[in-house]
Amino acid sequence: MQGARARRPAASTPADRPFHRRRAGASFPRRSDIAGPEQVRDDVTDTLDRDAVRRALLDFYDARRRDLPWRRDPDPYRVWVSEVMCQQTRVETAVPYFKRWMARFPTVDALAEAPIDDVLHAWAGLGYYRRAHNLHRAARLVRERHGGRIPGDPEALRRLPGVGDYTAGAIASIAFGLPEPAVDGNVRRVLSRLHDLPDPGAAELRRLAAELVPAERPGDFNQALMELGATVCTPRSPRCDRCPIASYCRARAAGTQAERPRPKPSKAIPEDDVGTAIILAPDGALLLVRRPEDGLLGGLWEFPGEVVAAGEMPEDAARRAAVRALGKAVASVPGPAPLGPATPLGAVVHTFSHRRITYHAFLFALGEAGAGATEVRQGADGGGAGAGDDGAGNRSGAGGGSVANEVRGRGARLDDAGTPGGRAHDRAWVGTTELPGFALSAAQRKVLALLPD
Repeated sequence: MQGARARRPAASTPADRPFHRRRAGASFPRRSDIAGPEQVRDDVTDTLDRDAVRRALLDFYDARRRDLPWRRDPDPYRVWVSEVMCQQTRVETAVPYFKRWMARFPTVDALAEAPIDDVLHAWAGLGYYRRAHNLHRAARLVRERHGGRIPGDPEALRRLPGVGDYTAGAIASIAFGLPEPAVDGNVRRVLSRLHDLPDPGAAELRRLAAELVPAERPGDFNQALMELGATVCTPRSPRCDRCPIASYCRARAAGTQAERPRPKPSKAIPEDDVGTAIILAPDGALLLVRRPEDGLLGGLWEFPGEVVAAGEMPEDAARRAAVRALGKAVASVPGPAPLGPATPLGAVVHTFSHRRITYHAFLFALGEAGAGATEVRQGADGGGAGAGDDGAGNRSGAGGGSVANEVRGRGARLDDAGTPGGRAHDRAWVGTTELPGFALSAAQRKVLALLPD
């Protein structure tokens, strides 16, 4: 889905130029001749006029390709970033992120030198955050092993974190002009229909793609396949009347294009309820905690939350999350810090790729006493006596208000840029004006929107 570095012919095809049509008398194989999904005969492409398909696709790309920012300058780094961003993300969604990313991290070295918090903040909202972690790690490896220059060798590319066959093929063909196949979801659909294959495997698709990629303009050809799948050969209601290779399409001839490739059976999405604690300090600061780097939303900041257990009320789970988070934050502060009663703020639902979560948000004012208040002990981790409690209920240290102020001062140190200072910090008290500097997921931004003005 990128622009090509390979030399382009002097004259491009006009937009109204007719596409190549099937030669008179050409015939399609019978459906009974097509092998099943587990094995495809080696001669499955023997009757396909590959040169005609290549010309038709390149003509289509020259005439109808979308104007995307990464196609204007197929620099290897720009191609790499765009390909990673467009995985599992619609192109129109990725475009503004790409522009901001290139302004913030214009080179591999700039990305390698950036703190991971800056990288995650730039990625926030795109989802699948492991992609951002892998880009960051790979950039550092490129600097260490390749002198800051992205390698053109596909095997060297595949050794970088997060770079598989597709991404390596896209970079090698688009940025370096190598005839490497690049099979993404769009290309899988096009090839499945072109050959009328119900459920082709990855190796078979890669072989079919490799047989089609030309030595001249391989990057443009790969992008033409991607463009065709994204704009014409779509999952639902393919626009066969506008397809430049419709006359070569076996699925269209057999009337099976809507069934190719065979859709995967849908799975029920698990659902969870999370009690979420928005903890407010006396000076208006809010407590954020950082998620573990491995796993869902790794390394991002969020309001403390706990999954609602069976038979538990969301408010109780939220209070449990608040006590756990505050117990860690006050480990060096003498005495208990009262946690005020819960004020319900509402609930928001966010659907991830594999899970749907309802966040039940409650506001807790730190330092408030009264009905429903909870005393948070030193070192508390969801309960238990801390260093300021002798285990018999005897308290030590200052009263609630002053302790709350002490707790506010013991959060994660912020550096001069207003972002978390170092990976060792897993919590921070944040003023409302500082929140934009923290990487929050789309789900957490929904929670944040529940706060009253």
